[in-house]
Amino acid sequence: MILCTECYIQQDGKTLMLFRNKKENDINKGKYIGLGGRFEPGESPEECLLREVREEAGVVLTNYRFRGMVTFLTKDEDSLPIYIFVFTANSYEGTINDECDEGELTWIETKKITEIPLWEGDHLLWKWLQADEGFFSAKFVYDGEKLVEWSCEGRGC
Repeated sequence: MILCTECYIQQDGKTLMLFRNKKENDINKGKYIGLGGRFEPGESPEECLLREVREEAGVVLTNYRFRGMVTFLTKDEDSLPIYIFVFTANSYEGTINDECDEGELTWIETKKITEIPLWEGDHLLWKWLQADEGFFSAKFVYDGEKLVEWSCEGRGC
């Protein structure tokens, strides 16, 4: 099992996205994702969120909200499930970094997020985040980069 956080910082009708283009053998290479990453030992979801955003963007979140969970699975029998704690944020202290070790940080018009390269399941995720109808718990199963199965529970679906 792998535990991760993902955060979408939103301000003035835009969302800060990370275009993953710097690491070799990166499962997210060529896609836009939120800020975040794997838990370190002993971290809570909130501690991981704050650390990852600080490391990737150089800012300290001052207002954030836990929106839901995504269980990410692949058809590969050897892969571990990834449990992603999804957050949104709308304020921070500091200035967004010009450089990030994992890719390019870019403000994208929120209404155009589904027009950029995303994981297939992230199109559903964005629908739920935009609807803002409550907490959700989703499961995405992939065969390679193809979403082959999904489900969602909660008011936010």
